[in-house]
Amino acid sequence: MTRKYFGTDGVRGLVGEYPITPDFAMKLGYAAGRVLAAAKRQNGEHAAVLIGKDTRVSGYLLEAALQAGFNAAGVDVHLTGPLPTPGVAYLTRALRLSAGVVISASHNPYYDNGIKFFGAGGKKLPDDVELAIEAAIDEAQPCVGSKQLGKAWRINDAPGRYIEFCKSTFPNDFDLRGLKLVIDCAHGATYQVAPHVFHELGAEVITIGDKPNGFNINEEVGATHVETIRKAVLAEGADYGIALDGDGDRLIMVDSDGSVIDGDMLLYVVACFRAERGTLGGGVVGTLMTNLGVENGLKARGIDFLRAKVGDRYVLEKLIDNGWLLGGEGSGHLLCLDRHSTGDGIISALQVLEAVIEQGKSLTGLCEDLALSTQVLKNVRISKGFDCNGSPTIKAKVTEAEKAMGSNGRVLLRPSGTEPVVRVMVEHVDANIASEWAAAIAQVVTAEAATE
Repeated sequence: MTRKYFGTDGVRGLVGEYPITPDFAMKLGYAAGRVLAAAKRQNGEHAAVLIGKDTRVSGYLLEAALQAGFNAAGVDVHLTGPLPTPGVAYLTRALRLSAGVVISASHNPYYDNGIKFFGAGGKKLPDDVELAIEAAIDEAQPCVGSKQLGKAWRINDAPGRYIEFCKSTFPNDFDLRGLKLVIDCAHGATYQVAPHVFHELGAEVITIGDKPNGFNINEEVGATHVETIRKAVLAEGADYGIALDGDGDRLIMVDSDGSVIDGDMLLYVVACFRAERGTLGGGVVGTLMTNLGVENGLKARGIDFLRAKVGDRYVLEKLIDNGWLLGGEGSGHLLCLDRHSTGDGIISALQVLEAVIEQGKSLTGLCEDLALSTQVLKNVRISKGFDCNGSPTIKAKVTEAEKAMGSNGRVLLRPSGTEPVVRVMVEHVDANIASEWAAAIAQVVTAEAATE
């Protein structure tokens, strides 16, 4: 079934435009409450959910609307205020709640926002549960009687609880003394968490992107604007830079020489380290966008590798299906399931730092045998509903490219789940060839989309 509201990571869009409106948020809260709390109701228990958010000004509006919807469905609500997405996942599990809700549009600008869910175990919802919530949105939503109405509480120590959890994932006999780190919080949800985690583990911490005002989240800072932290690392003479995104589930790092280490490279570093220690726990899951060099590099070390659909929720599903522990995306979502139930930028950074400390090499040094292919990515803006995979003209151009590149390259066309764009990705060992084919295919997609 085609999902009507949910994309690859919850419901997301421009604030004030449907579905990111207060009336829809209230309906979504009610529907989610009915679906996610069904088991509790059947047992005669009062269900409860957790709501956290990032630092966008629209978070106040959506938080109130969601709370009203849950309460009207007879569900209690615990409010954390600004808290990273993985922090919400952790507290949902730790407090034994029916679900966790995050109000965030991740790496998008402040004028976008979104709503995403975790189940009782702190994991992203599977497709069938999201479909059930969508169906409940369009059904009648009668308010429960006054005796059954949900209540609301604020968890004032949520950041502190999450800080201690993050620290607990780092080995007790390790510390970060002697390391100078630049932490970029993207003016987002990690601003009152991440600096404390690394400082309390012994590092000298320089923080940027830690002054949110409701409008500056991800603005020229964070994991999607790495030049800012790169300059800071070089200017401060830091050992590493740790760039997080607005809701704290992405990680990009910078080495002392200014080299940017993306999610694919970080996944490779952690996988190789764990394989050598015998703690990998199976193979590694990437996505359709994972660099071909990572796959080849892991396989050369005897490490199994599988690709999932793009989106950390699909990486998680494939990890669970195979009983594996480690997976991730080039965008910086890393999953270490023996540490947390979802992708966590802070915990992933601690895993990487453990690898560099124990092996006594820089990040650049740990990646020196990794031969990455060049990936050229072009975003082509389209109208809503345009099916790039249904166009014979586009298919013909992709086939032409694939035949010309042979085994040295590949093409991937993927509609974004969060924006009205088609992502055209061409990968090849020769950067010029990758660029030429990416431009040619993007031109055809643009022309076809214009005729719709």
